Order: sequence, then structure tokens, then C-alpha cells
Amino acid sequence: MRLLIAEDERDIAMALETLLRRNNYGVDTVYNGKDAYEYAVSGNYDGIILDIMMPEMDGLEVLRRLRAGGTTTPVMLLTAKGEVEDRVSGLDAGADDYLPKPFAVSELMARVRAMLRRRDQYQTDLLGYEGLTLNPDTMEMAYAGGRLQLAGREYQVLEMLMDSPGTIVSADKMMDHIWGWDTDVDVSVVWVYISNLRKKLAHLDAPMEIRGVRGVGYCLQKKR
Repeated sequence: MRLLIAEDERDIAMALETLLRRNNYGVDTVYNGKDAYEYAVSGNYDGIILDIMMPEMDGLEVLRRLRAGGTTTPVMLLTAKGEVEDRVSGLDAGADDYLPKPFAVSELMARVRAMLRRRDQYQTDLLGYEGLTLNPDTMEMAYAGGRLQLAGREYQVLEMLMDSPGTIVSADKMMDHIWGWDTDVDVSVVWVYISNLRKKLAHLDAPMEIRGVRGVGYCLQKKR
């Protein structure tokens, strides 16, 4: 088994490398995000241990680019940040696991073994409707070879519509699901994101539209 370590703190990187080599893993080590991406995209690794906070390119961006390019190598993220939001961001970007620093050596090794057991099981769960696809790893919508990047809440709005095409989703339900039930944001913000998505669907020349029903909500459907 061959692993790639991407960690800008050299003492931690060296400790990881020594530990993994003693456990009979082949290891390459890099110290910035640019090198991490260039090494990882080669596909020569069974697993990647990736720090989030790195110079030149952060770990989340490295991961997004790898997944967007079709690299399915399992990735475990390391970071000093342990907040829920950071964990969610990493997992949503396509990570297989997440381990905040500092960590116990035994836990690290157990997670590495679990990650490697899953190395052939990675699969992107694309949402699809009439040829339109939505990729949760890259947050891109695509149709007939064209693709567009979506902002975070654009993605969430379209995801709700694509989960139930042809079904009306109320603006209030979108507000509760995406902004939270206790938000101070006005419900009219939903219309702004719907408008942006309509423009992007038109740009892709996709044969579907987001129909609004006054006072009820919105639904995604084929153009009439």
C-alpha cells in the first residue's frame, strides 16, 4: 500500500511518515497544496492523508479538484480545527474521513486501515433529471457536456428541486431547510436564487425550467 502525506508542518509530516513506514506502508510526503494535487492526481496512491491548512492551495481545494477530475483515491483530512462546520465542509468536499489534531496514534492507524478498506468503494452520488445532473462533490450542474459551478445556496436550492422534480417546493420550506427556521433573512431571498438558477439553466440550454406558483412555491419541470 502506498500513501501520500500532505502536511505543511514538517515535524508532524516526518512523524507521520516514520509511523507509516514502520507499519509497512510506502509513503511520499509533500508540504504544500500545489504539490499535493500534482502528486495525488497521478493516481499512484492507495490513500491520501491531507492537511486542510496548507500554503499555495488549501486541502479542501485540493480535494475538490481531485474529485472534479475523477480521482477516487480515499482521502483523510487532518486539521487543527475541530468544529462541526469544518468537519462538514471537508466531508461535503468528498473526504472519506476527518481527524482533528492532536490525535492518538492508535486512532490514526485504525482510521487509515478503514480508509484503505473503502478505497474501491468510492462513488459520486449524482442527482439527475432529464439529462441535467448535479454533482455534490464539485457543486456543478451539467447538461449535454456543458457545466456551471454553483454557489453554496444555489446548489442547495437546486438540490431540493431535483430531489422531487415536478413537485412544488414552498419558499418557506426552502428557508427552513437552507437558511434555518430562526433566520432573519427575508423570504424574498429565495426568488434571487431561483432567478440565478434560471439564468444558468438557460445558459446550458437545458430543456427544463423552474416554474413558480404564486403564493405556493417552485418546481423543476420540462419546458412546455
